[in-house]
Amino acid sequence: MKVAVIGGGYAGMAAAVTLAERGVPVTVFEAAPQLGGRARGVDYNGTALDNGQHILVGAYRETLRLIALVNRDAANALLRLPLDWQIHGQFRLRAAALPAPLHLALGLLTARGASLAERLAAASFMRAMRNSRYRLPRDIAVSELLRQHRQGQAMIRHLWHPLCVAALNTPPDIASAQVFLNVLRDSLDSKRADSEVMLARVDLSALFPDPAAQYVRSHGGQVLTGHSVDAMTRNGDGYAVHTRGQAVAFTHVVCALPPHRLSAALAGLPELGDSAALAERFQYQPIYTVYLQYPERVPLPAPMLGMGHGLAQWVFDREATCGQKGLVAVVISAQGPHQDMTQDDLAQRIHAELCQNFGALPAPVWQRVIAEKRATYACTVGLPRPAQRTPLGNFYLAGDYTESDYPATLEAAVRSGVGCARRLLESR
Repeated sequence: MKVAVIGGGYAGMAAAVTLAERGVPVTVFEAAPQLGGRARGVDYNGTALDNGQHILVGAYRETLRLIALVNRDAANALLRLPLDWQIHGQFRLRAAALPAPLHLALGLLTARGASLAERLAAASFMRAMRNSRYRLPRDIAVSELLRQHRQGQAMIRHLWHPLCVAALNTPPDIASAQVFLNVLRDSLDSKRADSEVMLARVDLSALFPDPAAQYVRSHGGQVLTGHSVDAMTRNGDGYAVHTRGQAVAFTHVVCALPPHRLSAALAGLPELGDSAALAERFQYQPIYTVYLQYPERVPLPAPMLGMGHGLAQWVFDREATCGQKGLVAVVISAQGPHQDMTQDDLAQRIHAELCQNFGALPAPVWQRVIAEKRATYACTVGLPRPAQRTPLGNFYLAGDYTESDYPATLEAAVRSGVGCARRLLESR
């Protein structure tokens, strides 16, 4: 077996590690100079940033397992926190120190910032979803699901809608309620530890993709950055990967490219036209991350804090997580008016909102806005997604956009890569 993995993001590196662990030679091709794809480290002014503030939860079992496998400092690479959902000055829900689902039920009933009737309705909603095993007879929008279960405005505004946008990166009026329920099922209604939040203490490339590359190399594989794949074609019973003017032969391929690059990459394999056509129909949602470097510490009450008004949705204290004194990261997920602003204007607006919430702050020493305009596909109602197993033997698709219970998350990406690798090994 000679396996090519096309794409060095979390999906591709998960596939490569799984194969390397079983002694299968792997060659990873990554077009960018660094690994990680849409969850990668970025250097700015000598400071390690990320292209987005991805968070993990305890339910991300495959991601956490692979990080532990390849990252020698895995125990110190993540800051693990119990579920404490805070919208600054407006709402707070803390999970109780009880087994699931009691930890969430008591948290909902004792949440601050909503009336007793709204808290009871929220607990009733979760009980109804549990009784239905988190399955809907047909998919509908998240907003419609919440209306059907008579959720109060405070719980919608401070819990359900922000959770939907954070998990699915899709506005609730068009977001898939079934995928949203899958997230609730695994993160809030399984084990209490599954609801814990984990924030990376290192940049996202250093968390998994970079140590994964070392693992692959130490097991006889190659990881080639700066190697764009121009095409893939049939080569007898295998495949030819065309890169840098050469055609390299492989017996198997795991294609872990983002969906917007799929059609061009698969043009030489007409048998995969249906998969490419599904990806071609995707629409996308952005994620903007605004970094503000202050000359002194910003007095944030928690490492991760929701914002109830304005453009800012979540504020991250990079000093608390990464030891980067005075550095604050603000995340704005999904579409909105911020997309029409210049980066300087957006940074100034976010600085003003932080001052309104946390008191007068000095002017930032520097600012950096990272706009991932196609951060994820829009996880809309009833969206069909390509399968990982394709009509071509020994050719697989990996990525957070492939068929899965989950939206576009790190766990979805990792599970897809592991799934492709296991199917490949079974075929052997």
